[in-house]
Amino acid sequence: MSREQNKPRVVVIGAGPAGLTAAYQLIKHGVQPMVLEADPTYVGGIARTASYKGYGFDIGGHRFFSKSREVEALWDEILPGGMITRPRKSRIYYRGKFFAYPLKPMQALKTLGALEAGLCGVSYLRARAFPVREPKNFEQWVVNQFGQRLYEIFFKHYTEKVWGMRCTEISADWAAQRIKGLSLSSAVLSALKPKPKSGDGVIKTLIDEFRYPPRGPGQLWEVCAERVREGGGEVRLGRRVTGLERTAGGGWRVFHEGEGGKQPERDAADHVICSAPMREVVAGLAPAPPEPVRAAAAALRYRDFLTVVLIAKDRGTFDDNWIYIQDGDVTVGRIQNFKAWSEAMVPEPGMACYGLEYFCFEGDGLWSSSDEALLELGKREMSHLGLVHAADVVDGCVVRMPKAYPVYDDAYERNVELVRAELAAHYEGLHLVGRNGMHRYNNQDHAMMTAMLVVENIIAGRELYDVWRVNQDAEYIESGAAGEEDLLRAGGRSIPGRA
Repeated sequence: MSREQNKPRVVVIGAGPAGLTAAYQLIKHGVQPMVLEADPTYVGGIARTASYKGYGFDIGGHRFFSKSREVEALWDEILPGGMITRPRKSRIYYRGKFFAYPLKPMQALKTLGALEAGLCGVSYLRARAFPVREPKNFEQWVVNQFGQRLYEIFFKHYTEKVWGMRCTEISADWAAQRIKGLSLSSAVLSALKPKPKSGDGVIKTLIDEFRYPPRGPGQLWEVCAERVREGGGEVRLGRRVTGLERTAGGGWRVFHEGEGGKQPERDAADHVICSAPMREVVAGLAPAPPEPVRAAAAALRYRDFLTVVLIAKDRGTFDDNWIYIQDGDVTVGRIQNFKAWSEAMVPEPGMACYGLEYFCFEGDGLWSSSDEALLELGKREMSHLGLVHAADVVDGCVVRMPKAYPVYDDAYERNVELVRAELAAHYEGLHLVGRNGMHRYNNQDHAMMTAMLVVENIIAGRELYDVWRVNQDAEYIESGAAGEEDLLRAGGRSIPGRA
């Protein structure tokens, strides 16, 4: 890898939003990085666009919206004029009925029926009259905002599917982060007001349109990777990093190999920008950190998920971007309709492509099921929900996504802090970025911002910005437009732990 004289040597681990943003920003500063990505086919990480027989599908669904003008500008720079604007439509499925999400109170109560609506109203008034003063868990927080009955109808089942734990075990701050600014009363007021434009001070959960690359989020990251290569950097796919060694001279040796342990190599670097899971990074460090730090990293857990992709005849059953399944009778948690994200994702007229998301832990029964069994499960559950007839499904595939979500158990915050302090004290030049690198449930734009700030620090030769302050603070997640302050100057707050 050639580089200009006096420019730092930088190896970037991971070609997701954080890793490729870092590489792209380095190129603009005249630094030619090497990016190592374990996936042999795709860049983009969880924000990639996978494909099957010409059909494209997004792993999880990625709206392009950010409060940071810098992130928005970077998207436009990488893919100038290349975004489409899509109307947002998402609903909740409950007992055979659809409810708009975000909730539209009058529509929701009408659909529930007069008796249930009355009970929900009484439940809401009771919650407002006698709220839990200092809610400690997700259930208490949501009940305070909506009442017990609406919580059980619209929040409980989906949340427990996603995280694999009871809502009483999840921190109240998590609810504040995901649905900040919403209550039954705020939703009613929102329904009565004229709709502001997207990004114009509207609560983010209520935004009714978003931008999206025509061929999915991976299109942007594929272009970004090509820009890195054009600038003299390398993006090497199918390269798994096996170890990081801190040298006596203060640099780094990065050990990596191809599929099946083939073609082992090592490269020297002054800086390593790493978006790989924190647990794996610490396990591969040399010299090894103290045992308490290794134990803290090993204790970090991740929630995995898989997408069952069904290609079916399009009967026009629904045109949502995605649907939340609040139904305990099925295992699927959320259903993506990729044609509603972009028609370019579905190459054949008269066809549709659906992604059924199943949340699980790597190695459990669901994760370990055969693709054939999962496809049958998907067809059976879509038919049970009345969304797609099994006979209309003509093909499909399964995509497994390990370590999709960092898990926030009651010890995670202490464990992350132990690792962070050790790396800062004894592993200079190793920079953790992104969702898994920092073990934080960052959105795509936050992951990008951590990378942007790390690059600024590297180029300056000192820590101008505290990357750990970039996070999805509760107000940011659900409220808003790009304001006068951007994420370079706006501090976040720590992600909460388990209740």
